[in-house]
Amino acid sequence: MSEYRFSLQKYKRGSKLSCPKCGKKQCFVKYIDSQGKITFPDYVGRCDHEQSCKYHYTPLDYFNDNPTLMNYSKYNSTKVSNPKPCLSPSFIDKELMERSLTNYPMNPLYIYLSGVLGKDETSRIFQLYHVGTSKKWGCSTVYWQIDWQGNVRTGKIMLYDRTTGHRIKEPRSYVSWVHTELNLQEYHLKQCFFGEHLLSKNPTQSVAIVESEKSALIAAHYMPDFIWLATGGMHGCFKADAVNALKGRSVMLCPDLGAKDVWKTKLDLLSPICTKAILSDSLEQYATDEQRKSGLDIADFLLMTDTPAMILQKMIKRNPNLQTLIDCLHLELVDSS
Repeated sequence: MSEYRFSLQKYKRGSKLSCPKCGKKQCFVKYIDSQGKITFPDYVGRCDHEQSCKYHYTPLDYFNDNPTLMNYSKYNSTKVSNPKPCLSPSFIDKELMERSLTNYPMNPLYIYLSGVLGKDETSRIFQLYHVGTSKKWGCSTVYWQIDWQGNVRTGKIMLYDRTTGHRIKEPRSYVSWVHTELNLQEYHLKQCFFGEHLLSKNPTQSVAIVESEKSALIAAHYMPDFIWLATGGMHGCFKADAVNALKGRSVMLCPDLGAKDVWKTKLDLLSPICTKAILSDSLEQYATDEQRKSGLDIADFLLMTDTPAMILQKMIKRNPNLQTLIDCLHLELVDSS
């Protein structure tokens, strides 16, 4: 299969730039010429923040704005003469993944979710999804991508604020990959859904898909009737080869606010292989204009009502002696729901 001559540069350490529009660091991917004859200016590319920034300046835009440089149609029809062969995915040692499933009391996301869902429930969900802890940036969260056959494809490393549960994005976006940190040679990344390993354990259970891994964890607590998977972004691993893991399933797509139209096109990938594929627009129906502007996801709405654990944490914050009493008497929170 042939490829277009101009494409977004494949990721490698240090390849991402600051976005010319939003100014955020390491989130901008340039377009490159596969033939190496054209070097585009640093503003020709796409920002990773597709919902908030939406900056995407293509080679076509560049040629249209600079008609004296060259005829775009001439180059657009040019294909790469020797496309790369289809490579099998590389895998990471499962033992490495298993060693990371510790040190949860130091994991910022675990700390936050424990205050929301309780420690026992958070531990259960972290173990269920094989969420790890990394020493990078002091301490961060590892979302392991394990396919339905149990192979560890890679792990996404992200830094969270332990108080708010939000990703830390300043002064830059703190996101990395396990295979990058290991500096693996001849490594071919082929992503799968986060949580995909749960499919083989539950062959008939319906599936719901969200963008962010954190949302999948939270939704798994509130709506356990579904297997919650995450794509890792608006597009993420949403490709023909990846969705084959969903063959014969009933699937519901739950896009973030603002991503409905993009995810609606994904139904074309799912319909031929799934017994049922629908897109939920519940968030769009009930969201306010401000919530749409912020691009909230299903987890944000689920957390709008305080859980018993959240209420207890607020009480402890007002009166720290309450925590001392709980520890001395070995008291446990009972969720009557």
